[in-house]
Amino acid sequence: MLPQRKLNRIYGADYSSEGYYFVTTCTKYRAKVFGRVNNNEMVLNKFGKIVEKCWLDLPNHYSNCKLDRFVVMPNHLHGIIIIENFLVLKDENAKLYSLSEIMRGFKTFSSKRINSINPQINFQWQRSFYDRVIRSSQEYENIRNYIANNPYNWEKDRNNIENLLM
Repeated sequence: MLPQRKLNRIYGADYSSEGYYFVTTCTKYRAKVFGRVNNNEMVLNKFGKIVEKCWLDLPNHYSNCKLDRFVVMPNHLHGIIIIENFLVLKDENAKLYSLSEIMRGFKTFSSKRINSINPQINFQWQRSFYDRVIRSSQEYENIRNYIANNPYNWEKDRNNIENLLM
């Protein structure tokens, strides 16, 4: 019997409700395919630029999605997604999208574009994603700072496997 997978979502929470959400998604096997950190600054390669473009394009596909701070790192992305339903609800034909649907779209759009350029790498995201409902202005500021400082902390990052082996 396989071990039971830990649930990523808060039981009973409505992830299509208005709010601020901190998300992190990693590449499969934490493969470093989006570029490198050089002098504490993330330098995106062509795949990293695709991921950035797909991220920034999300509000064009999901009417209740707004974006805040984000960073594309060599093997993961951190970002803040804001779900705002108030303005969307004024349009009776508008659809309200959940956080999971938005992230599914992001991962699908970016994977297809990367693989269309270079099918040999068979790019994939890790299954699911990490999320946290941001519950206060202090938590919001802490997360924004964490995202902004992520390239500075790359050498200590647990996802930077090479440094763990040294």
